[in-house]
Amino acid sequence: MQSLASELNYQPVELRFGTSGLRGLVTDMTDLECYINTRGFLQFLDLAPGSDIYIGGDLRTSTPQIMRAVQQAISDSNHTTLNFGLVPTPTLAFHAAQNEAPCIMVTGSHIPADRNGIKFYKPDGEVLKSDETAIKQAVAAVRERVYATDADGSQFDADGTLKTPPELSVADEAAKTEFMQRYQQVFDNQPLSGKQVVVYQHSAVGRDMLADLLEHLGADVVAVGRSEEFVPLDSENVTAEDRAYFKKLIQEHKDAFAIVSTDGDSDRPLVIDETGTFHRGDLLGVVVAEWLEADFAAYPVSSNDAVDIQLTEDDIDSQHTKIGSPYVIEAMRTAIDGSSKRVVGWEVNGGFLLGGQMTLDSGTLEPLQTRDAFLPIFVALIAAVEAKQPVSELFAQLPARYTQAGLIDDFPTDVSGSIIERLGAIEDPNDSVLSEVFAEEHGFDEIVDVSTVDGVRIRFANGDITHLRPSGNAPQFRVYSIADSQARADEIVELGVAEPDGLIRQLETKPKT
Repeated sequence: MQSLASELNYQPVELRFGTSGLRGLVTDMTDLECYINTRGFLQFLDLAPGSDIYIGGDLRTSTPQIMRAVQQAISDSNHTTLNFGLVPTPTLAFHAAQNEAPCIMVTGSHIPADRNGIKFYKPDGEVLKSDETAIKQAVAAVRERVYATDADGSQFDADGTLKTPPELSVADEAAKTEFMQRYQQVFDNQPLSGKQVVVYQHSAVGRDMLADLLEHLGADVVAVGRSEEFVPLDSENVTAEDRAYFKKLIQEHKDAFAIVSTDGDSDRPLVIDETGTFHRGDLLGVVVAEWLEADFAAYPVSSNDAVDIQLTEDDIDSQHTKIGSPYVIEAMRTAIDGSSKRVVGWEVNGGFLLGGQMTLDSGTLEPLQTRDAFLPIFVALIAAVEAKQPVSELFAQLPARYTQAGLIDDFPTDVSGSIIERLGAIEDPNDSVLSEVFAEEHGFDEIVDVSTVDGVRIRFANGDITHLRPSGNAPQFRVYSIADSQARADEIVELGVAEPDGLIRQLETKPKT
């Protein structure tokens, strides 16, 4: 007997957990690899035979094939697939949570179309970092069994492709309907009546749901930019081209109250004001927390320090976390177990999490402990209407600290990890490679603090902050900045990601001193 492993005509690349979920190149996400990881996750869950497993996906062209491999794995694990179609990640997660069922979302979120991913949810919510070791062990056990099967009798050919892939079950509209109702029953008084809202739809899976809900809120919706090809819009890396497009839209729609959008799987919001200015998710989170009258907020250490200043002024308890929704959720659950009653969380990308049921004047908002793009969009616009001011003024009232983010793509993860490890071991930052690279000639001051909570975050005496961090989802090296002016924040990021000899490249080549 020839084993399946011995007959494969390629070298399998094992999927790895990133910041949240599995991610990989589409070429590496073979049917075999997706099948093995799904069966491993289900083995980790140890469910009763015949359990319902919810699945969904985004609009990438690679998504349906991965969903079929996932469905085959569910069937072979003696469970039942309930397909809720191509829907936002929070839509599937919310429906699963309401029914205490596990779910599997096929999405690469905001990353380019040549990549995709799989995100797992347990019956009680998102997979946390503390779950990953046990899941990996289960996946390894499944891999060993599947690789050892007889190649001739295997479901997979030498390319790792299912010989007879299943037809996806007919998509059920229940998840979409329930998610829409979550907002419709709360925002039922048309708070955006008379306001024109431009919805940049591109290839976001929630593009039509967002437009429909804004119309329910009373807005005059203008849908633009719909694309059948995938657009990797990243709310943490809004490019100069993106910003120019937003300005162009405002010129074309002079009555617009705001432009709104989401990333590919519609769990990251984008709010652009009436001047065409994009507002980052960390400050958007403050606006939402204030409107909800939260008493506790969890958010990543990479956030603008204006968040800390404003929450302290609002007397809202808060906690910094590592980057990634699993860390935010862990902090939120700790707060819920304590004395906090109105617990929220968010990421720098804007994805907003609601720790528990939230009673509002207009109704009761059900909890959602995974990233959501719709709630922060609605709240930002409603808050501006209630304050009788434009959206730009809503954000102008927050502390004047400015941020930017950028990245170098296709940056090997082993190299970026080595850089961070090396920098984290430095004892005196002002007598090291850090002070050599972040030099006075580039406008940097004396280093007053270095945090290694997640990546390397450097604070300078003049108030500048530079945060270096490898992406947890893709081979990318990210740079975040905070400064007293937008021009300086932009400059720090430009210095960081410049090719071929920007600050990151210098850190890559310079020895530690």
